[in-house]
Amino acid sequence: MKPNRRQIFTVGAAAAATVAVSTQTASAVPASTSATSTGPYGSGVLGSWANGTRAISTTTQIHRVLETDGVYMFGDSISVQDGKSLATRLLGRDGSQMAVNNWSSRPTSGAVDALQQWAAAYGLPRRILMASGSNDIFDPPKFAAQLDRAMSIAGRNRTVYWVNIQAVRKSVGATMQLADQRNSSWLNMQMYDVQEKYPNLRIIRWAEWLWVKPYRLLNYLRDGVHPTVPLGQDARNELIVQALTAR
Repeated sequence: MKPNRRQIFTVGAAAAATVAVSTQTASAVPASTSATSTGPYGSGVLGSWANGTRAISTTTQIHRVLETDGVYMFGDSISVQDGKSLATRLLGRDGSQMAVNNWSSRPTSGAVDALQQWAAAYGLPRRILMASGSNDIFDPPKFAAQLDRAMSIAGRNRTVYWVNIQAVRKSVGATMQLADQRNSSWLNMQMYDVQEKYPNLRIIRWAEWLWVKPYRLLNYLRDGVHPTVPLGQDARNELIVQALTAR
């Protein structure tokens, strides 16, 4: 069942209040502009991600995934951190191979560009995992168009699994944290709105899983964005694997 807008904003605001009390220093967060600028949406402005750390599968692995009906994954720094563990968990669960294209600080437009490139160069498997959106808190209005674009590339006969967003950076002040939460909720609402048009879009509710017990925001996220290891990593990866292997 799709959450309504009031539920998303109300629970999200409570989540922001919980995160705001923490003073833990972040060790890795989405790229943003200097602390002197909040940008047009309160979270700052996305910096250059061209030199971000990345994890991209070889052509051999991509072909292996296609031959064995595995999974493509497109993500950001969360996936750079957690992707290897996720691939191992998925392989152990149902034998599925995974090919990844994960790039730190990359917004969803870049992830969808990568999806389009792989579609043209190799073709697409039956299942596509999009773990992107945390870096879109800096410019939320552009997100829905990228969701539509990804679904158009995937087509109606494939299932796209999209992990939703909880990004409230502990490294910034309380006002910017509230903007982060508002923008995360805004992105998630766009995701649910787009799902109305595409029955083959499956949303993995990471944000709701964190919100339902607010202590999880402190214990399962090390910097307000990236999961702790292994606790948060295992929890998020398990939600993803359950979705990918559901029948």
